[in-house]
Amino acid sequence: MKQALVVWGGWDGHQPEEVAAILGNVLKEEGFAVDISDTLDSFKDSERLESVDLIVPVWTMGTIQSDQLSSLIHAVKVGGTGLAGCHGGLGDSFRNETEFQYMVGGQWVAHPGNDGVSYEVKMKDLNHPLTQGIDDFTVVSEQYYMHTDPANQVHVVTYFGDVEMPVVWTKMYGSGKVYYCSLGHQADIVSMPETLELMRRGMLWAAR
Repeated sequence: MKQALVVWGGWDGHQPEEVAAILGNVLKEEGFAVDISDTLDSFKDSERLESVDLIVPVWTMGTIQSDQLSSLIHAVKVGGTGLAGCHGGLGDSFRNETEFQYMVGGQWVAHPGNDGVSYEVKMKDLNHPLTQGIDDFTVVSEQYYMHTDPANQVHVVTYFGDVEMPVVWTKMYGSGKVYYCSLGHQADIVSMPETLELMRRGMLWAAR
């Protein structure tokens, strides 16, 4: 049985406990043994982190201690543990930690118009298993404008005028696979069928 660790906390506005429960349930449905934790001290045990197949942080902003971060980075980069997450829970965590941002492949910059913006989410990589069979859809939520790694493989996009902005990407970080989706401001957006399917596929893809 594959093992997953979901760690939630940080800014309460993103409903991290609720989102962690939703993503944890998806993984349980897929046959994972899931441990849900509300402390970053869960990252301190390098041996344990390297034994799990997937780590799902749900932690917007906040700070992380050097020993917590180093164990997490080592587990993904060297141990090959997968990393997956959504919205600010992975794309706006630990703003001072540039190595964390490099591992994720991007960092939130702004959400013009704040919450309540209606925007289109478009599948870019139509034949990839992550997106195949999912139609373009509309979201009414925050639309993330992000700084992103040009080495990312982009699968889903949105648009700010003529600017194409990644919504879903994958990358390798050393031996580990990384999946990110910018959707998911709160639990209702994570629970949308399209978002939930993108996260299900992405977490399965990233898991070792």
